[in-house]
Amino acid sequence: MTEPVIRPMRRHDTDAVVAVSLAADTLFARAGLELPPDDPHEMLDHVEHVSVAEVDGSVVGLAATITLDGATHLEQLAVDPEHGRRGIGGALLERVCAEAAAHGHRRVTLTTFRDLPWNGPWYERRGFVTLARTEWGPGLVHQWEIEEQAGILVRPRVAMWRDPSRPRGAPALPI
Repeated sequence: MTEPVIRPMRRHDTDAVVAVSLAADTLFARAGLELPPDDPHEMLDHVEHVSVAEVDGSVVGLAATITLDGATHLEQLAVDPEHGRRGIGGALLERVCAEAAAHGHRRVTLTTFRDLPWNGPWYERRGFVTLARTEWGPGLVHQWEIEEQAGILVRPRVAMWRDPSRPRGAPALPI
């Protein structure tokens, strides 16, 4: 496989990014998890930055971020299932962490399904740890409430964090 090129999203990537997001959502349906209808355009309208993974000239993955509570928050990480399990998601995640560190952010946060193998356990293998609710800032609390109102919290979920300056396998430090 050709190594993915990770780069900022360009305006002409919109249709491909939407297609990747919708394709990635099919993994949840295959796992028996019915999520509310999703319009990736809405996500693109409110995120601050989107990186894409391109393989052989085609966009096959995305990582979308916003800033919450002074931290980089991973709003969405998605890889087209036809290109899954090839390190593309990991490459996107590491780019997010590198960019967060470059901006002086001491945390990358996210919310995810706790038990789905490509969610909570996948992030744990990449150095993320569960963030206790008492450590959530008001932005993360609000994000959780938005997801809850949208019906996303239909299965056990967690908020997680990682120090973006620490190598992938390094143990997390206390907040």
